[in-house]
Amino acid sequence: MGRTLENKQQIVEELKGLLGEAEMALVLDYRGLTIKEMGDLRTRLQAANGVCKVTKNTLMRRAIDGNSAWSELASLLTGTNAFVLVKGDVGGAVKAVQSFQKDFKKSETKGGLFEGKLLSQDEIKAIGDLPSKEVLMAQIAGAINAVATKVAVGINAVPSGLARALSQHAKGEGSAS
Repeated sequence: MGRTLENKQQIVEELKGLLGEAEMALVLDYRGLTIKEMGDLRTRLQAANGVCKVTKNTLMRRAIDGNSAWSELASLLTGTNAFVLVKGDVGGAVKAVQSFQKDFKKSETKGGLFEGKLLSQDEIKAIGDLPSKEVLMAQIAGAINAVATKVAVGINAVPSGLARALSQHAKGEGSAS
């Protein structure tokens, strides 16, 4: 049973909405994946604010038509595709996809698009290797805390150093008399 024109228009509108919120898109070859495995991928992506949509390439072409931010995606629209659209934790979503692919050894990433730029396989891997947002924030907080501690120790050392210098000076004057 084919889709009706109205149904196709709804899918295109939904895709446009998802693309409007997304920061990154990955295109996966999902050939050979079962419904259960696709469900597993979707579950993994939820934590990183990612969604996985399986749709015809023609419908995705209509969704990106006229949208310069996503127009480069057209070059990846061949074969059987699943589209991972991510808003938020881009690194976490890539990690989720890579972990899924490692576990099931069935799906390949054809490519991706981030900020209007097509990503190479190496760039996608590099994004996956980045620490998570939480880890980065903890590292930054640790670095700021270390600087603040050094400043506090430095500031604390000034009065005690001054006191020692004054004490030495006072002792020096007392012995001269």
